[in-house]
Amino acid sequence: MQRDAGIDTLKAHEGPWDFIVIGGGATGLGVAIEAASRGYETLLLEQHDFAKATSSRSTKLVHGGVRYLQQGNVSLVLEALKERGLMQKNAPHLVHNLAFVVPNYDWWEGPFYGIGMKVYDMLAGRQNFGRSKHLNLQETKKHLPTIEPKGLRGGVIYYDGQFDDARLAVNMAQTFVEQGGVAINYMKVTGLLKARHNYVNGVVAECQETGETMELGARAVINATGIFTDSIRKMDDPNAKNTLRPSQGTHIVLPREFLPGDTAIMVPKTDDGRVLFAIPWNDVVVVGTTDEEVDGPSMEPVPMKDELDFLITHAARYLVKDPTPDDVLSVFAGIRPLVTNPAHDSGNGDTSEISREHVLHISNNGLVTISGGKWTTYRKMAEDTIDQAATLANLDEKPSVTANLHIHGWHEHPEKFGSLAQYGSDAPALEGLIRENPELDEQLDERLPMRAVQVIWGTRHEMARTVEDILSRRTRSLLLNAQASIDVAPRVAELMAEELGQDEDWQRQQVEDYTALAEQYLMPVHV
Repeated sequence: MQRDAGIDTLKAHEGPWDFIVIGGGATGLGVAIEAASRGYETLLLEQHDFAKATSSRSTKLVHGGVRYLQQGNVSLVLEALKERGLMQKNAPHLVHNLAFVVPNYDWWEGPFYGIGMKVYDMLAGRQNFGRSKHLNLQETKKHLPTIEPKGLRGGVIYYDGQFDDARLAVNMAQTFVEQGGVAINYMKVTGLLKARHNYVNGVVAECQETGETMELGARAVINATGIFTDSIRKMDDPNAKNTLRPSQGTHIVLPREFLPGDTAIMVPKTDDGRVLFAIPWNDVVVVGTTDEEVDGPSMEPVPMKDELDFLITHAARYLVKDPTPDDVLSVFAGIRPLVTNPAHDSGNGDTSEISREHVLHISNNGLVTISGGKWTTYRKMAEDTIDQAATLANLDEKPSVTANLHIHGWHEHPEKFGSLAQYGSDAPALEGLIRENPELDEQLDERLPMRAVQVIWGTRHEMARTVEDILSRRTRSLLLNAQASIDVAPRVAELMAEELGQDEDWQRQQVEDYTALAEQYLMPVHV
């Protein structure tokens, strides 16, 4: 997958595309795969990098949603549990089982949550990742050796899925290209084209690298831009009402010593009614999340002091060793594209109560918008979208095949590749590069599980264009240790410059830009 090749194909394409998909996050990539795998000519345009915004900032869970079960939204839980099973089947190199323990400190919690998890098991049916059960005090401590023991009565264990969100997004882009689609990052849609009767029949797009502007025709345009949904809708209709109530979720990342072992902690209800997770991931511990309403979308949301205070305080409540701000390796925030009905929503109320179900809308001018939803249900969202969009575009109906479509990198036993397991079937090619150039086996920083070969691979085959693309999304260095990622940025820029034919001025600018961004991922001193 190479951007230059994609640009060449784009310019050589004659006539309108069947679909132009705007947005390269989970939803847009899913829609694009759905369309291309059915045989439709499909172009995907992303204004920045794949999964730049919300889709790379999740809690890294593939789950049915225990909280949605508490809210009584059984249909969403059922759909998500089915899709969870398909994700593991189609991307086993990135999606795997994870055990969670709900620690019980009050007498009623064991029976209450135990029954709830049995319902969760029942809804999962054949897609179940493992049966829940009660744990006594000793069993709970065995699973969670660093859990706060004071007042602990036992726990309930259950199973869900874990994944690497940005790596999956990159592999989905590759899958789309393999299905005959064209994906271009750093290509911003700046306007919509209209035909007779004001029907949307294409886009105006601007290359963010060269400034070149193109007019691109399509039988249907699909708006899958997540938190930027309303801005595209207003290109179609300046009077369109907002449909999103953006909500920010923040996480902190701690060293693995705070939660050794392979079991996560799930606190179903904190003081203010939130769900809190502490999750082992890539040899660190991710603690989150919060749910704070924000004014609008942002490509780089900044964690608020209250959110960070909340996470530090609650992590200390459930862990033997109380984390301090100095222990935090990284902080990151994402904005959820929660969908409301503008005709009925007053704009008041808790965003945590807004449904995570997706909403499909076709404007009077034919703009197709898919919004809301969650990572776990991306494939079902895409299937629903293309079913409707194909009818709108007057295309022949073709059945969905994505339930059984392997994602790029699929490998039945990725663990055999050791530290390169996340690359799945691509791992042998990376190992081949190392054999040809042993210096590519260099670990770039002892604090990060990243080797030089990953920089080369990401630049050559995964459409990485900037140091940020490599350190934030092709590897997860920015989230694993923000300071270490800053320190290694000059070496990454040097390796990329050689691949991309860039000069020292480009390297300096890249390091400067990346440092400014990554400093926002450091724990603020005031907390």
